[in-house]
Amino acid sequence: MSKHHRNRNWAPAPQPLPEDAHVIDNHTHVASVVPFSRAMSHEAVEKGQEEVPVYSVDELLRQASDVGVEGVIDCGCELPNLMTAIDMAREHPGVVHAAIAIHPNESVLHGHRGVPGPDGLPITYKPWHDMSFDDAMAEVHRLAVTYPDQVVAIGETGMDLFRTGEGAKELQREAFRAHIALAKDLNLPMQIHDRDAHRDVIETLLADGAPERTVFHSYSGDAEMGEIARENGWYLSLSGTFSYKGNDGIRESVKLVGMSHVMVETDAPYLSPMPYRGRPNAPYMIPYTLQALANYLDQPLAEIAKATRNTTRVVYGI
Repeated sequence: MSKHHRNRNWAPAPQPLPEDAHVIDNHTHVASVVPFSRAMSHEAVEKGQEEVPVYSVDELLRQASDVGVEGVIDCGCELPNLMTAIDMAREHPGVVHAAIAIHPNESVLHGHRGVPGPDGLPITYKPWHDMSFDDAMAEVHRLAVTYPDQVVAIGETGMDLFRTGEGAKELQREAFRAHIALAKDLNLPMQIHDRDAHRDVIETLLADGAPERTVFHSYSGDAEMGEIARENGWYLSLSGTFSYKGNDGIRESVKLVGMSHVMVETDAPYLSPMPYRGRPNAPYMIPYTLQALANYLDQPLAEIAKATRNTTRVVYGI
């Protein structure tokens, strides 16, 4: 099948993990999988392919459980999505846990302060962007304090210099600093979004003092950054990009920090692992990334799965 007619349908379910090696998806957006798969289905039909099934949140969580993904940390990082993650955690206690923040790209849209970035996309403001960033951040704080049983992390926050132009870079940095302060104030772990911004993210963390449990979600750094993470006790969360050709720096970093500082995630609905790159992603896909990690480290899958689960429990207290 050519790239033009790539397969947009769900990947087959992986072999279930052993019962004693169930894991947690460290970072995902389950509610977003539903409209994403609906859009993929629309594209597929337009290309003369079969419809892509659209599953509910409950069905997606059940599919994950069936292959040994016992829980997820669901990330709400736009103002309307904060309560989506929290409500999902309330409806699925012990299975879904929430991380909340104002995403780096969102942070500069609040108050209509956006600047076009290297991605070349036009800036689009939504109604909630009329609210200032400070007021949006106050809502993150309020919800984290109001729902302490559900909110287990602040994130995703950080910097993204692909989507945001140089003119808004310092605004994005100040938003990141506000999240660092909040995570430390509430003694919560922090999940970092870092896109084309390694140096700026690291400089900011070192200048302000990183939260005790700092996690690089969908880690994309090189071995040099892996060494800095090791020195500072930062955690790496691996998405499907770990399995992509050319990402040797990500793989080398894993050996540097060791499995006590490694977790796995989907970042669904994006970043499906090989050989299913480009298809819809969901928490049930985690075993594929675990297998790629086990193959790279030449260790049994079950041992790798247990190690990531133990790290996740330590970081989030779940």
